[in-house]
Amino acid sequence: MDDARSRPWLSSYAPGVPADIDVSDESLTDLLETAVRRHSDSVALDFYAATTTYAELGVQVARAAEALRRLGVAPGDRVALILPNCPQHVVAFYAVLRLGAVVVEHNPLYTAGELAHQLSDHGARVAIAWDKVVPTLNGIATQTAVRTIVAVDLTTALPRTKRWALRLPVRAARETRAAMTGHAPGAMSWADLVRDAPPLPADHPRPDAGDLALLQYTGGTTGVPKGAMLTHRNLRSNAAQGRAWVPGLADGREVVYAVLPLFHAYGLTLCLTFAMSIGATLVLFPRFDVDQTLEAMGRRPATFLPGVPPIYQALADAAPGRGVDLSTIRFAISGAMALPTHVVDHWEKVTGGLLVEGYGMTETSPVSVGNPVAPTRRPGTIGVPFPSTDVRVVDPEDASIDVGAGRPGELLVRGPQVFAGYWQRPADTAKTLLDGGWIRTGDIVVMDADGFLTVVDRIKELIITGGFNVYPSEVEDALRHVPGVLDAAAVGLPDGSGGERVVAAVVAEPGVRLDPEEVRAASRERLTGYKVPRQVVVVDELPRSVIGKVLHRAVREHLLEHPDQR
Repeated sequence: MDDARSRPWLSSYAPGVPADIDVSDESLTDLLETAVRRHSDSVALDFYAATTTYAELGVQVARAAEALRRLGVAPGDRVALILPNCPQHVVAFYAVLRLGAVVVEHNPLYTAGELAHQLSDHGARVAIAWDKVVPTLNGIATQTAVRTIVAVDLTTALPRTKRWALRLPVRAARETRAAMTGHAPGAMSWADLVRDAPPLPADHPRPDAGDLALLQYTGGTTGVPKGAMLTHRNLRSNAAQGRAWVPGLADGREVVYAVLPLFHAYGLTLCLTFAMSIGATLVLFPRFDVDQTLEAMGRRPATFLPGVPPIYQALADAAPGRGVDLSTIRFAISGAMALPTHVVDHWEKVTGGLLVEGYGMTETSPVSVGNPVAPTRRPGTIGVPFPSTDVRVVDPEDASIDVGAGRPGELLVRGPQVFAGYWQRPADTAKTLLDGGWIRTGDIVVMDADGFLTVVDRIKELIITGGFNVYPSEVEDALRHVPGVLDAAAVGLPDGSGGERVVAAVVAEPGVRLDPEEVRAASRERLTGYKVPRQVVVVDELPRSVIGKVLHRAVREHLLEHPDQR
């Protein structure tokens, strides 16, 4: 089929971007080892000014792999990583992969219930966790298969002067230390484990490109958290697609800021794989903080910044008043939520660089569509398909029927970044992966004649807040456990920055008078902070379909039409 007809978007690609990439038969382990060989003396990681060269990173990964092998980690085993952004996270990620084992990423701020569900689902026997999470893991030990916990103390990766400062008998030092590290009863020390291990023998069997590399938990298109299976080839392909998308990048000379969490699919690919694939220096931040980010700009200026709209807005607002120059950031890629055009205009005025929007989902490793890094970009759209990526826009009720340009339909995606299915959930996999390698995204889009896509609706009732996915069913289950709450419906309402905030409508049990703020506070016992409703509205009843299903769209419309009730 002629590309000009089947791929009309190719004419909008930036100069030098290929229609297709060469899909590598090498693993992510090979990707890192290539970077170590080519950029051995370059700084790979920067953590509060403590640096690790690529050569040092290679040695640390080899030692960590041998340490994990001695703990019994074998090919195919799942190993849970429950860490914020830190050098240990990068080392552990590649060490697990080097053994042919499978990384499972977890948010370290998850509640005990959220962690227990995922850990019991994938059955990892070894968990590498932030030491502040260890008490939570101990509390759910009987619900999971985890038998070995390796605790990571973030302060051991700090520069010596900063470690010394944290020991000072002053309040600020105590508070900072308490925020970074905690007591880890019964756990092994990651620092001791890696320091005492010899390197893994070079001839130890290596993973293949088709092997499973990562389980990333997501609600997919059904809202039930499940493990998306991503192979080495999936993740390596998406890193290569990202590299091809920005032809102006210089291997070995870029500085990428990891302000996105590495446990999130977006942060993982843009930082753990893409950044390593170009020999970049990865500057690690345990969490996004405007002051810390601007301080780092004075020490090691960023050249490439993956983020979400609120990050760009906050930095562009703060930098001029503090005399911080952001002009070194030539490229910025926004994802995980809609990018308002006013944020683009503000960012580009302050930096002089380009800010473009991308689109994807965990099941596509995650990026499948992006705006060209060129004058052909179209703010307000999510852009055009990546190299080696095909899309279709189809009738949501019958995926065999394509709709015409300018008409809304469900987006289907096909490419080397599309996942292998859901962990131990063949029925869910069959609903999502169609014949021919197409994945149903659950998003309703409109494609114009040039191939640019605009998201107009969602089939799935996903809420995106701060770049994180929140599934209404999780919030609603937590609210129903609050004494006095009979029923609940969670929806996303616009927050003014292109994202959403979680708002819940609840019905009280007969004779009970609910205090919305008390309901919010009680829900925190079961929900991570970003999932807790920003507002709770007490209503007499919830709108339902003829079969009794809560009509979330009707709830959302009612709350939008009656702001006085919020």
